[in-house]
Amino acid sequence: MMRKTRVAAQFKIKINRNLCIDCRKCVNGCGWSAIRYDDHNLIPENHKCVGCHYCVYSCPTGAISIEKNSLAFADHGHWTPYYIENVYRQAEQGGMLLAGTSNDRPVIDLWSHMIFDACQVTNPPIDPIREPMELRTYLGRKPDNIKVEKDKSGYKLQTELYPNLKLETPILFSAMSFGAVSLPVHQALVKAAKNMGTFMNCGEGGLHESLYPYSDQVIVQVASGRFGVDQKYLKNCAAIEIKIGQGAKPGIGGHLPGEKVGQEISKTRMIPEGTDAISPAPHHDIYSIEDLRQLIYALKETVGYKVPVGVKIATVNNVAAIASGVVRAGADILYLDGGQGGTGAAPTVIRNNMGMPIEIALAVVDDQLRKEGIRHQASIIAAGGFRDSGDVAKAIALGADAVSIGTAPLIAIGCHMCKKCYTGNCSWGIATQREDLVSRLDVDYAEEMLTNLVRAWSLEIKEMLGAMGLNSIESLRGNRERLRGIGLDQNTLNILGIKAAGN
Repeated sequence: MMRKTRVAAQFKIKINRNLCIDCRKCVNGCGWSAIRYDDHNLIPENHKCVGCHYCVYSCPTGAISIEKNSLAFADHGHWTPYYIENVYRQAEQGGMLLAGTSNDRPVIDLWSHMIFDACQVTNPPIDPIREPMELRTYLGRKPDNIKVEKDKSGYKLQTELYPNLKLETPILFSAMSFGAVSLPVHQALVKAAKNMGTFMNCGEGGLHESLYPYSDQVIVQVASGRFGVDQKYLKNCAAIEIKIGQGAKPGIGGHLPGEKVGQEISKTRMIPEGTDAISPAPHHDIYSIEDLRQLIYALKETVGYKVPVGVKIATVNNVAAIASGVVRAGADILYLDGGQGGTGAAPTVIRNNMGMPIEIALAVVDDQLRKEGIRHQASIIAAGGFRDSGDVAKAIALGADAVSIGTAPLIAIGCHMCKKCYTGNCSWGIATQREDLVSRLDVDYAEEMLTNLVRAWSLEIKEMLGAMGLNSIESLRGNRERLRGIGLDQNTLNILGIKAAGN
């Protein structure tokens, strides 16, 4: 006997028969086959709908709408529908629940509890339209001191500087591997990065050959699986990042199912076609800070000390001590990935219950490195759920040199946060390798959207700097005096290192 699931459809597909012209774009367009055509009728299969809205946007007559299913459970403050339905799913399937994107449970939003202190009369603001505003940022180790000598032609710097990344805006694109996202996503990201004078991170899936001409804008990643890592890969980049942890799944490795490993991914990742690409949770050659140091300097030696080498860690409770060890191991860039960071796939219980908010981690790490006198030895990139330019500016005030964004760029090119990235059925051609879906994402269009997004945020950052009477992003970095907290307890204010509003 076939059992009927007790998990209700999350969405209902509504089709206005008076507007429908029977073009079947919805049938052909849905990556989840949530609408089928049978006997000259469009038949919604609501249990398959994930709410990506591709059918709504592709319908030429506006005949389709998606509604949240109103089927309600009895009110209960503890056993909400979220937990009841998860119990149903696991009772039926007997396995772990998987999720994409970031933690979808309500968490305290510390960014929204912080405001900037603006200038008025005695310290007047600056008009960014009429005055130059400097957003240029350099990422990498800085010298302990510099030596300058004067000759007949003027002053000359005698100190040899370490390799640094030069960013025209303090915003980068986060690591998203080829496999987790489609090739057009990578192509659009790297082109937008070039347009805006910043960088994209190719993630742990190697670097597709079509991106090599843009290698000056690419940060390559060395993760536990070492996919796609060879000398050519390491020498065609602007920087190297060792991935130790990820904010959405601290202590968890990666897994790209074999059905996603087609010819191009097989070639790029250097693994057999059709095989699972599994990144173990630990690097099996790193079990101490000394082991990490050995890998950092092995990579530096490989590239002739010409590009900075960074380390990406997830924000866990002892993140300050870990960060100190990473910097002392020789990392030029410290990447902090917060608990609100996105992911293509993770066990739901890990994504929702582990990882510290980036606001807290950033504050305690910046404090620790300053107390130890090693803050200048590594730049800090903050990541994990940045939604707008206000979040970015606040992160810089808390101590970040730059911010990395991943979810916002995907939303900019079509993502509707349906949280089903791991299925590979993304109707928008983003988190998929199906050729029929990948072909929908126009690289030129996506490049334009991404460029516009970073440009808009950069303009807004300049406006905020002007309102604070600052003319450079450098003047905001670590300047917590410009932040005030609203509705935060004293302990949280102390950890963040900011004052309450009104003080």
